[in-house]
Amino acid sequence: MSWAEHHNESERLASAAEAAYKTGNESQALELYISAAKAEQAALAELDKSKTRTLGITVVSAVSLFYKGRDYKSAQDLACLHLAEPSLPGFAVSDLRNLLQSVWGSEAIEAAGLKFAREDVFVSVKGGEVLTGGAPLDLVLRKVEEVRALFYRTVEFMMSRPLRRHGGPSLEIQDYFRPWLFQAPPGSYQFAVRLESPKQMELGVVEGHFPTSGEVTAKFLEIVSSTAKDPEGELNQIVPDTGYRNTFLKLTRNLAPTGKGFSELEIKSNARAGLGVLVLIPESRKALNQSIRNERVSSGTASEGRDVTLNGLLRAVHLDQDWIEITLAEDPTRHIRIEKAGEAIDDLVGPMVNHRVIVDAVESPTGKMLFKDIQPAE
Repeated sequence: MSWAEHHNESERLASAAEAAYKTGNESQALELYISAAKAEQAALAELDKSKTRTLGITVVSAVSLFYKGRDYKSAQDLACLHLAEPSLPGFAVSDLRNLLQSVWGSEAIEAAGLKFAREDVFVSVKGGEVLTGGAPLDLVLRKVEEVRALFYRTVEFMMSRPLRRHGGPSLEIQDYFRPWLFQAPPGSYQFAVRLESPKQMELGVVEGHFPTSGEVTAKFLEIVSSTAKDPEGELNQIVPDTGYRNTFLKLTRNLAPTGKGFSELEIKSNARAGLGVLVLIPESRKALNQSIRNERVSSGTASEGRDVTLNGLLRAVHLDQDWIEITLAEDPTRHIRIEKAGEAIDDLVGPMVNHRVIVDAVESPTGKMLFKDIQPAE
């Protein structure tokens, strides 16, 4: 058989593996992936090594298929063998190194006895102060917290829990859904988030009570994508509850850049390949802010008074007593208390404490500041 015939057979088997995964037949999928990898390996044997680009594509494909089939030794051996070839093109060298990193990470996970959803959610920030492989720590920590909050809100929404305004998610939910952070292949600054699958769920003990980790990941991506792309259309259909919809709007808005600290945030995953790469830019934040204002107007929550925008450091929060306090950026001696902050929720405001924020408020005729919205100033 020729290279093309072996390669076509590999593609057919890989497609069958994906189909098996979608029907829940994991063991069959793994076998098909390994068969696809072996077919790609056979294609390598028939390839004219002077065709360096085709060589690189085929090697990366074969290693990736062994990795998907969880045959980590074969993936590592094949990658190391071809990394020693001086004719291997640069893109293939980079891809194989990244795959080796993934292989070693997966081996470590298995050795620890952990079980995760198959899908990673990759989050990357670019531009501004962000370098390839490096970013300001406070920026990264804030984005991690915002993504974590979105995952937990997705779980609560899927379980029809009442909208939580104070405190963190229940211990029950935190026990069953633990987001983990993984090092991702380099490219700007990038990290991967994956949900751990609890042993009770794997054994079917809580089947029907909780969504699976894979279902949560897919719903998370669907909600964030519809929030960013069609907040007043598709999002309304996916999230009909006004409270949850407003929460998803604000959490996604906070993920988007202002253009100061960084200029672009990307989210992608193999869980919903059809969604492609979701890109949030400063214009995305502006559009989401407008959608949030539209939600506020349609809900009839407008207050009498003069609209003001306050820029400063968020210094104190007491949502139980309905207020937040900021120190003004233009005058650090002035501390402004904003009341009626009960509309805010803890996992929106929490990551902003001791950071620069922009607060939309209404100055009442008596001089009190009444809360409307808060977002990071980056």
